Amino acid sequence: MVTTAFELDNFRIVRTLGIARGIIVRSRSLLGNIGAGLQTLVGGNISLYTKLCERSREDAFRLMLEHAGEMGANAVIGARYDATEVMGGVTEVLAYGTAVVVEPVR
Repeated sequence: MVTTAFELDNFRIVRTLGIARGIIVRSRSLLGNIGAGLQTLVGGNISLYTKLCERSREDAFRLMLEHAGEMGANAVIGARYDATEVMGGVTEVLAYGTAVVVEPVR
């Protein structure tokens, strides 16, 4: 279970394990830049970059869940994303949140 909130309805947090994170660093390919450049000529959504960003977020999210699982968590609360350009054409995407153990409220 993952939420951007700091609690889960009908569950109580029994243990907080710390920050779980997933980091991915991606670069744009030369061919991708050319294709995206062509898409900018007609305007609108630049689908090549959208797909790259979505794939990067999915990978960072998956790595965050793996890290939380390794810590013994069964949920992540306060989930967030952050992105930083490391250098031209190279971006780091970070998914992070608090790894917790939850149990159903009885």
